[in-house]
Amino acid sequence: MSSKRHRKKLGGERLQRVIDLCESVEERGLDPFTVDVEDILAVVREYFQEWELPEELCLDAEAIHRLASIIKLQSDWVKHQSTSLYTDPFLLEEKLERLGKEELANLFLEIWHPIVELEQLSPHSLAEAIKYWKNLLPIDERWSETFSPETETGATTREELIKQRILAEKAFPETLEMFWKELKLKVSGVGKIRYWDFVGADTYQETIKRAYLTSFLVTYRYATLEVHRLDEEIYIKPFEKIASAIGKKQLVSIPVSVSVEEWMRWKRGEQD
Repeated sequence: MSSKRHRKKLGGERLQRVIDLCESVEERGLDPFTVDVEDILAVVREYFQEWELPEELCLDAEAIHRLASIIKLQSDWVKHQSTSLYTDPFLLEEKLERLGKEELANLFLEIWHPIVELEQLSPHSLAEAIKYWKNLLPIDERWSETFSPETETGATTREELIKQRILAEKAFPETLEMFWKELKLKVSGVGKIRYWDFVGADTYQETIKRAYLTSFLVTYRYATLEVHRLDEEIYIKPFEKIASAIGKKQLVSIPVSVSVEEWMRWKRGEQD
C-alpha cells in the first residue's frame, strides 16, 4: 500500500511539473516546440490508471488541457511561418547534407551570376592622364609648408558648452533615472507597453535617442523586454525597483530594428 501511495505522489509531482512548464511557455511567449509533447503524453498514460480521487483526476485533466494549449501554439506557429515563406535553417542544412556533389555543383551553377569587369588602357584614359599631370603643381609648391591660422584662447561658460553639445545638460545616470520614471508612468495600471509605443517619437532623431536610452534601461536592469514570438511583438516592462533585478541575468541579446522604414510604419499606425 505504501508503495502505491509513493507512486501516486510521484505521479502527481510529475503532472504538476508538466502544468508549470506549459504555463511558463504560454505566459512568457517562449518557443512552444521546447515542450516535448510525446514525453508528456507518456507521463500522462503511465499514471492515468493510478488516479481514484476527484482531485487526482482534476490534476490529470489540467495537464491534458495545458498540453492541448501548447499543441495549439505549435500549430499557430507553423501556420504563421508557412504563410511568411519561412524555412527552418536546420531543414535546409539537412537537405544540403543529403545532396550529392554533382547536385550541389549543378545548383551552384544555376544560381551563380558572376560580375565581370574588363579594364584596359584607351586613348581617352591616356588623354585624361596627360591632362591630370599637366595641371598638377610642381612638387616644391605641393610640399610647401602650410601654417594653420592662429586662434586666440579665451574662456567659455557651461551654458555655451551645453548649447554646442560638448557637455550634456544632465548627467547620464540622472537622464536614465528620469527616463525610467517616464516608463513606469506610462505603464501604470497596465504593467507593460509595446516597444514602439514607448520609443516612437515625432522625429526619427528623437526615436533613435529613446531607443538608445531604452537599451540602457534593459542593460542596467531598470526594465526587461518581453518577446511574443508568434505575434512578432516586443513589450518593455519596468521593474519597480532596481534591486528587484539583482541576481538575474540577461540570457540573450535581443536585436531590435529601429530603421527609418520601421519608424515610418509606426507613424502610419502599421505596427499592429
